Amino acid sequence: MAEFIRIYEENPNPKEINKVVKILKKGGLIIYPTDTVYGLGCDITNIKALEKVARIKEVKLEKANFSFICHDLSNLSDYVKQIDTSVFKILKRALPGPYTFILPGSKSLPNPFKKKKTVGIRVPKNNIALEIVKQLGNPIISTSIRDEDEVLEYTTDPELILEKWDNLVDLVIDGGYGDNEASTVIDLSEDEPVVVREGKGSLEIF
Repeated sequence: MAEFIRIYEENPNPKEINKVVKILKKGGLIIYPTDTVYGLGCDITNIKALEKVARIKEVKLEKANFSFICHDLSNLSDYVKQIDTSVFKILKRALPGPYTFILPGSKSLPNPFKKKKTVGIRVPKNNIALEIVKQLGNPIISTSIRDEDEVLEYTTDPELILEKWDNLVDLVIDGGYGDNEASTVIDLSEDEPVVVREGKGSLEIF
């Protein structure tokens, strides 16, 4: 059964964040709030945890399009090839925010993703998510938790999320009601930005 803890976004309790980080370091899976929908995440360095997430999503790990949730842009070069100034300016303008940017992957990507030409980078404007990755010391891999309901694409109530995911994950964070609109996905891996999915993030930043 999953642990269920309440963390307040305005001022995340360091003890609670620490508890989350310990679970991640042990290979646990968490469901956590972002500035868009709730996400399913694990430590990017833990292969077994990555494989669990891929199994839940019914995809092959090597082919999975998971996002890398980062604290800021300082360690971007660990996962992304050198990018030009104009691309970096877009990232600086938009992040933290409700965007996923597809960027060319670097040679130093974690093993399961070595063959990937691109990676999705997210820096959500949510203190809970940011504190988790800051304390962890590296990104978490993340994927949105969709709902099978035809009307509701995403579950927004943490207690309903717990009911559904109780036996699949180790921890569900109640960070308040989530949004039901996913991030805007922009591909910056080629010469011109391409909108892959229009979501919560405004396109006016371009």
